[in-house]
Amino acid sequence: MTLELFAHPFSSYCQKALIAFYENDIPFTYRMMEDSGVGEELASLWPMKRFPILREHDRTVIETTIIIEYLHLHHPGPVKLIPEDPDLAVEARMLDRFFDNYVMTPQGKFVFDALRPAESRDPFGVEEARKMLDTSYAWLDRRMNGRTWAVGDHFTLADCAAAPSLFYADWTHRIPEQFEHLAAYRARLLGRPSFARAIDEARGFRHYFPLGAPDRD
Repeated sequence: MTLELFAHPFSSYCQKALIAFYENDIPFTYRMMEDSGVGEELASLWPMKRFPILREHDRTVIETTIIIEYLHLHHPGPVKLIPEDPDLAVEARMLDRFFDNYVMTPQGKFVFDALRPAESRDPFGVEEARKMLDTSYAWLDRRMNGRTWAVGDHFTLADCAAAPSLFYADWTHRIPEQFEHLAAYRARLLGRPSFARAIDEARGFRHYFPLGAPDRD
């Protein structure tokens, strides 16, 4: 049985996994969540019904970071998304958690709040998410001064996490103009062929974005 990825192209976490596949040209079967029966099959494999998930033979792998770790171990390629240097590997994993927890999560707060009924919205929570993104942007701008990628000299797991999180975060709460280093990093991520492919595959679903997808990127 080939690798099967249960995913949707517009999902930020699915894009994070897809980058890892595309970086090393790993063949897989795309189990599109919109296809008939795929959602039910995913639920039988993972009752939380969250995607992406990866299946290979009788093994199911959940959570995007762990999917990328699994590919690194079992389907290695020329692009080492987990650095061989152990200290850089720790740093890549640390930055991966930063992008998921302090960029992707507050960005998602805006989106999920917009999907709620008006009477159930959480303006306080959205404002807290805005403050977190502002803090994250400032920290990242300082970090990216003089850097090409998030960790070391090469594209890593951290950049897989950064790409979709910064892509959607900038749609949701625009990166301020003074953060030139962060904006340049986001532009490099969008130009990376693996992520550019993921973006193109998701273009037809931009109407799903509840805040209104901007006419750019």
